[in-house]
Parts: sequence; C-alpha cells; structure tokens
Amino acid sequence: MRLVRIASLASPDLADYTHLTDVELRKVREPAEGLYLAESPKVIERALRAGHRPRSVLILEDWLPRVAPLLADHPEVPVYVGDSDQLQELTGFHLHRGALASMHRPAPRDPRELLRASRRVVVLEDLADHTNVGAIFRSVAALGADAVLLSPACADPLYRRAVRVSMGAVLQVPWARLPTWPEAGPMIREAGFELAAFALRDDAEDLADFVADVPERLALLFGTEGEGLTRRALASATRCVTIPMEHGVDSLNVSTAAALALWAVRTADRAGAARVPQTDNLRG
Repeated sequence: MRLVRIASLASPDLADYTHLTDVELRKVREPAEGLYLAESPKVIERALRAGHRPRSVLILEDWLPRVAPLLADHPEVPVYVGDSDQLQELTGFHLHRGALASMHRPAPRDPRELLRASRRVVVLEDLADHTNVGAIFRSVAALGADAVLLSPACADPLYRRAVRVSMGAVLQVPWARLPTWPEAGPMIREAGFELAAFALRDDAEDLADFVADVPERLALLFGTEGEGLTRRALASATRCVTIPMEHGVDSLNVSTAAALALWAVRTADRAGAARVPQTDNLRG
C-alpha cells in the first residue's frame, strides 16, 4: 500500500474519481477506460476476494486501519488520503462509507459457458435502473440462482450504484452479456433451458402452477417496468408466467418480482429434493 496525501484535486492521478454524480458520463467512461468503482470496505473486500485488481483507492484517513489489511497483497497500489471536504469536492458526494476503490474490470464472460455451467439463471432485458439491477443480483446471490444474463442494452452491473445496492453480489454472481434475441433465444434454448418470461398476458401461467413442476434447467426472463418485455423477447420465450395481483395492483417492481420468482423456484426445488430420498427408501 502506497500512501499519497492529496495535495491538488486537479492531479490527473485522481481522474478515476471525478464527476461521479454524472451518471451518463460515468456509464460511458468506466467501461471505455476499463474500470469500475467499489464503494465501502465491505465491497472492496468482496472485489478483492473475487480476484479483481485494484487501480487505486480514495480514502478518509480514519478508515485506513480498516482498509489497509485488505491491500496487503497489493503494495504497489496508490492510496489517496484526503479529508471529507476534499473528497466531497472531488467526487461530488459525501463519502460516508469512508473508501472508494477504482478496480480493473474483469474480462467479459462467455454466455454459452455460463449456460453450460448453470441450472437456474436470470435474464434481464433492457433494465435502465441500476438500483433494480443491483437488487436483483442480491436476490440471485441470496436465493441460489447460478448466473445472470443481460441484454446488450441492460444497465451495467458494475456501475457504482448497482454494486452498492447489491452489497457486492455483482462481484460474486457470474454474469455475461447476451447477443441480440435472434441469436440469444436459440442459444438459451439449445443449452436445454426453459425460458420463462414474466409478463402480463392472457396466456400466462400462475407462478404457483408453474413451480408445481419446475423444469430441470430454467431461465427466468424479466423486462423493464414501464414497457415490459419486447416482442422479440416474448417470441424467444418458451413459456409465459405471471404473479397474480390483488386490490387492483397490476404489477410489482421488477426486483421484487424477481425475488418472489426466485424464492418460489428455490422452494419448489427443495421440496422436490426432499421427496427423492423418501421415494428411494420405499423402493429399498
């Protein structure tokens, strides 16, 4: 760890941390420059455990004792230390979690490889809200799905807000970008997956009925809250599922819907696994 006291906020060495509140600019800059930001010691620790390499760290001095041990294997990494006013002026917001790390982005994964290694995946089409993306990743991690696949236009899981909301789950859950639907749909189906689209349609199955007989390999497909899934996405799906609503409510927040669907699938999986030994015992 190489401590550097901040002398000038105009230093080019601090460029990774400028204009952090400009969402549109950061969405372009970070992938183009091969970086993402991990906010808070907990998220930095998860990034390092995932094997991601730090570029630098920006920190309040009071947080050094907590963060320094995390960087023991990275003595070459500069750690820029400043006071609260300096860091707020630099980043545009109050750094109340004490530390930000600029990390090298990991190499993109091949969606085909993730499909081959998975039984339960979540597919997200064109979600623009980083909070929803982060929340869904957290549910995927908590409820035991294997991977997340994203449409080309879906929000970046490594954007700072998504990473923070997920509590670092985006650094643990394998994910990959899909090609467009003419290629992605056949790819998912040819890997042996039932692609279940969650949508408000007259022919949609009730989620409770759907999980009564869960497919061996299952991909749960969710779209934007406003327009929902596109025609191409729905045409690529093999089944359509809905979560019945009461009291005139027509739909749930997409992250809530994904969490409910994942919980229902996991519950059905566990119930099925519990029945297998009983059947074997009767046969024996």
